[in-house]
Amino acid sequence: MHLDEFLLGAFVYLTAAVIAAPIAMRLGLGSVLGYLIAGIIIGPSVLGFIGTGGASVMHFAEFGVIMMLFLVGLELQPSKLWNLRRSIVGLGGLQVALCASTIGIVCYLFGLEWRAALACGLILALSSTAIVLQSMQERGMMATTVGRSTFSVLLFQDISLIPMLALLPLLATNTVSTDANASLIAQYPAWVQTLAVLGAVAGIILAGRYLMRPLFRIVAGAKIREIFVAFALVIVVGITLLMQMVGLSAALGTFLAGVVLAESEYRHELEMDLDPFKGLLLAVFFMAVGSEINFKLIVEKPLMILGLVGGFIAIKFLVIVILGKALGKDWAKTLRFATLLAQGGEFAFVLISFVTGLGLISLEQAALLVAVVALSMAIAPLLMIADDKLVQPLFVKAGAVREADVIDETGAKVIIAGYGRFGMTVGRLLQANGVKSVVLEHDTEQIDTLRKFGFKLFYGDASRLDLLQAAGGAQAEAIVIALKDHEKVELIIETVRKNFPHLKIFVRATDRVHAYALLNSGIDNYYREMFDSSVRMGEDIMVTLGKHPYEAHRAGKLFTKLDEDYLRVAAKHQGDDSKLIDMARASRAEISKVLAGDRGGAIAVSADPAWRAPEKGDQ
Repeated sequence: MHLDEFLLGAFVYLTAAVIAAPIAMRLGLGSVLGYLIAGIIIGPSVLGFIGTGGASVMHFAEFGVIMMLFLVGLELQPSKLWNLRRSIVGLGGLQVALCASTIGIVCYLFGLEWRAALACGLILALSSTAIVLQSMQERGMMATTVGRSTFSVLLFQDISLIPMLALLPLLATNTVSTDANASLIAQYPAWVQTLAVLGAVAGIILAGRYLMRPLFRIVAGAKIREIFVAFALVIVVGITLLMQMVGLSAALGTFLAGVVLAESEYRHELEMDLDPFKGLLLAVFFMAVGSEINFKLIVEKPLMILGLVGGFIAIKFLVIVILGKALGKDWAKTLRFATLLAQGGEFAFVLISFVTGLGLISLEQAALLVAVVALSMAIAPLLMIADDKLVQPLFVKAGAVREADVIDETGAKVIIAGYGRFGMTVGRLLQANGVKSVVLEHDTEQIDTLRKFGFKLFYGDASRLDLLQAAGGAQAEAIVIALKDHEKVELIIETVRKNFPHLKIFVRATDRVHAYALLNSGIDNYYREMFDSSVRMGEDIMVTLGKHPYEAHRAGKLFTKLDEDYLRVAAKHQGDDSKLIDMARASRAEISKVLAGDRGGAIAVSADPAWRAPEKGDQ
């Protein structure tokens, strides 16, 4: 029986992904490394379930990178992108220029002809957008300053692919035409090509602003989710084709479309619908990269390959460290920044094929470059794990202070300071009811853990005025303070009252004594963290023991009301232990007496609305 090769290949890739990713995540290696290892295992060098990948597989897999950049663009409103312009052009330009020139000089010193050395420098200056962004998202680093800087560099690298494809033919020794630079306008004069390129970019911007939104409204009006998903895919595929027609980077085009649609009301729906496609295609891409590693070449020249890979990563790492320190970054951020970018990139495979066709490098040199880039990409997740486990903890122990995240959330009605078990419950309830909130958390471990579960929160001290302003203190309506540190709570309250008097303040009280302090400072909206749940448990126990649910609930509400009344009176005597002890004994006796008197008529009072505790005037 003849098996369809495409279906068989799809089955192999999907099966490998399903097996590899959970195992890698369980071992703490991250999904990217799991996919790369899976690609190596199912590739021609080990099990041989798939071929060398071929151009078709890599083109299909690279569509995952394209879709990823579209979704990244959706996260960036034009105003935010404009704020990043200096780091994109400045930091990104310096990284590419310094890495390309340094690697090129080293290649020239090792005997490569200067044109080949320059080509190798440009190829190896690029880093893997797919691996780095995926790793940063898994670690919740996108909102950090290091994450923003890294993203800026990656974006510039993707954009720089265009001038590289345009300039490398000027160095060519052959006039061989390749598919890499083929386009429908290649035969026209340069000025026509320039106009076509500008027209394509302008068309994407105008269509995104004036055409796509009405079309999305029409498609969404049909209320057929699969049609909405299909239309989103039509946009991504259509822009990819348009970019290929004019010889531009498809990744740049789809990123631009994402930025244009970032302010659309359908942004979140697009993200949710396309994210599974992005994840699957990226998994295929990583496995295709793993399968591309030529282990036969590695076995034949192990010392040469390992030396080239180690030397390449070391040179790139060192150059980026020097760049980071020159720009004033501290050591912790600089080393993380360099670790994230010290590998080859997926677009390197495109450039290797391109320069080989131009005759700038030989087939043997191209094979070595492919092996170096692929192995560096496979090693990259391990370097990031080493940075997480070994390098960054050194700076934490040494007293290094983590810099506050850049807060990019707007339009929130509530600010939540502290996202432990108390604050998280409040935040989840608000989110479930459509209330937008901004979360500030100062515990780095809590942030790193919750970001892995998909929570969006920002590292920072909520007592800082600048962070409260960035979180939207002037526009928000309320702030929830759910921290354990009493001094920090008081400081936040003071800052809010002084600078944002319109904000309604809701505070978590860790215990009864803390509630006294809050009351005496004028905070009426305090909530004892265990009190309500303890009362509710007591109600359930009474029901289990045979009481009517109405009677148990009424008793709980009445107990809560009486205890709150006594707490407010006792707060005036905070610090006088003897007085508080006497009041506590008196309150226990009084509450027991009131509840005993209420039990006799609880069930009989069937007209009592909503099972509330009796108010003044109730009979």
